[in-house]
Formats: sequence, structure tokens, C-alpha cells
Amino acid sequence: MNPVGLISMQYARPFTAEHFPLFREMRRLGYDFVELLVPEPGELDLVETRKALEAAELSVVLAARVNLQRNLCSDDPAAHRAGIDYLKYAADCAAALGATIVGGPLTGNPLVFAGRPPQPVTEEERLARKARSVAGLKEAGDHAAMLGVTLAVEPLNRFESDVLCTTKQAIELLDAVDHPAVQLMLDTFHMHMEEASIAEAIRLGGRRVVHFQANENHRGFPGTGATVWVEVFRALREIGYEGPVSLEPFRRDDDRFGVPLAQWRPPHEDESARLRASAEFIKSHILLTEYRR
Repeated sequence: MNPVGLISMQYARPFTAEHFPLFREMRRLGYDFVELLVPEPGELDLVETRKALEAAELSVVLAARVNLQRNLCSDDPAAHRAGIDYLKYAADCAAALGATIVGGPLTGNPLVFAGRPPQPVTEEERLARKARSVAGLKEAGDHAAMLGVTLAVEPLNRFESDVLCTTKQAIELLDAVDHPAVQLMLDTFHMHMEEASIAEAIRLGGRRVVHFQANENHRGFPGTGATVWVEVFRALREIGYEGPVSLEPFRRDDDRFGVPLAQWRPPHEDESARLRASAEFIKSHILLTEYRR
């Protein structure tokens, strides 16, 4: 059965050594791995983090954090180079922690979280962005491959990226990169906004999908939103997906007027029961599709 994991920012951001006891708590709640944000230099001791993970019998996947200063798509040579170097650093962190996947919006060009609105671009610039992304992913992919790490490129919704929003766009990019260590990551939260059919998009991704995030349309706990999970996991089963499935149910229960839902907020109550139920809910759907093969 696919391993099911939980994003570390469910509890804290940044996630530091003081939070290591949460690894055992995640395991107790039924999770098989943690999806850690790639630590910034000095944020975590990687040797000690790996020991804590192993002690909790928890595996790990890494989630990259890009910005405009480390941005594969950038026409600024320094930012472009920093984007490549960051992906290499992320692969180094993964290898040190025993992870084999680094996922996220690796192409860069963040929008809302960088305070940048989408802008129209010329055809020349569109193609230049693609070329810069391809070159960067090839170079970073070579480095990752030497470490046994796969880079998983994630399409984001139109408010978070203006270069990669759909599975079809990702396939075009991956065809151009053509590197075994550069593959695809999908997230149902973003797919709700950009795909005509989540199931068909999963089928389009096919064997390229190496990491999957199972999130509700409103980022709440699985089963409380609009996602048709039977269709999602049936499609994953059809493409033979056996990789990790991680959850990011970090929308907090606070619907007061004016609360910015896009911004991460720390938990304000014990969510253990709902996190356990979420793991059980997703695992039940995985088992259901396996049973019906």
C-alpha cells in the first residue's frame, strides 16, 4: 500500500529540533512519513534529524521552497544560478536525511507568496523561461541522480505560478528536460482549480508521477470538501502509482471575516483526532481501490 504522510508545517514553521517529538506523534497517528520543508542552512542538524526520524520509524520526503532570488525561470543570471544551486542543495539535504524525493514548484516564478502579480509576457520571453527551466532542471537532475534523489516538479494554481499550472504543461516541460531524475508531482488542491478532470490529469501524468499530495479543494481535512476521492485513487491505481501520498490539511477552523485564508497559521487546538481520521480515510480509499482491481 502507498505510504501516507503528513506535512511538517501542519504543526510548525520552521520545523526545528524542538519539534522532533512530533515525529513519534505522527507515527502514533498512523502516518508513515513526514514531508519536511527543505531546511534553510542552520535550521536543522541533518544528522540529528535523521536519527530522530529513524527512532520514530518515520521516513521522509522533502518539499522545496523557492523564491524570486532562487528562481530557475529568472532572466537574472544570479537568480537563475541560485535556483539551480538551491535544487542541488535540496538534493544534498535529501540524501543526508535518507529521502529519495524532493518535490515542489521547482521551476520558480512564485506569484502571491512573493507579492508579485502575473504579467503578460512576449512569446520570446515565454520560450526563454522554458529554456532556462529546462537547462536548470537538467543540471540539477544530474546532481540529484548521483545521490539517488528524484526531483518532482509540481504544477501550482494560477495565483501561485505563472509558468506551470497544469499537468499538460508539466508534461511539455518534462519532455524537454528528458531526465530520469526529473519527474512529476501532483497536488489535488491545485488540480481542483486548473484541471477539467483530476482523474484524467492523473492518467495523463502516468508513470511520471513520483509524488502525490492528497488535499481537499479548501485544504481542510480529507473527506470534508469537494474531492471525489474514489475517482482520484482509482486513477492512481490505473497508472500503477505506488509512491508516497502526503496530506496538507492545514486550513484552520477560522472563518471570521477578513482572515486571510492563503496565509499559513499555526494550530490553535489539538488536531490529533482529525489527523488520525485523515490518515485512516486516505488509507481506506487506497485499500478500496486495491481490493477492486
